[in-house]
Amino acid sequence: MRALGLVLAGGQSRRMGTDKALLTLGGETLLARALRRLGPQVEGLAISANMPINAEYPILADEVADQGPLGGVLAGLVHAKSQGFSHLVTVAVDTPFFPDDLAARLAASGPRVVVRGHPVFALWPVVVENDLRQALADGERKLFHVMARLNFTELALPDAAFFNVNTRDDLAQAERWFT
Repeated sequence: MRALGLVLAGGQSRRMGTDKALLTLGGETLLARALRRLGPQVEGLAISANMPINAEYPILADEVADQGPLGGVLAGLVHAKSQGFSHLVTVAVDTPFFPDDLAARLAASGPRVVVRGHPVFALWPVVVENDLRQALADGERKLFHVMARLNFTELALPDAAFFNVNTRDDLAQAERWFT
């Protein structure tokens, strides 16, 4: 398995009021932290974002607009396939404590795996690109619905590892945990 890691950083950050990818935690941006944690787990990295971000990795805009994370996943699958990767591992930029062995845990559980309760943390074989494209064309917008349609299995991991930074209070809590 050759996996490309994709950091999903294309959200609108409505509750935060600013781009979450550029917020700092422990002296580094959430984006830099996600890339640093995911990098050793995969053979390449990319970032799903719909705004300019200064990064050394490919920035992938949603191929289909207004699809939420699924638009980013589709762009990631297209890019991964074009670069010769067999799989895509997706993570959310605003979840700074995801496991540093996430990709290995996903891969050990099968070819199509999602973390139970946290659907953006998943292992996607690139062969599902056309199926995902069709699901979007059919009007599907919810990750779990699409994953059920594509026969994904769920992997149970501790919820604490997937703490999500959505508000300033969440960021303050994450900072307390970090120090």
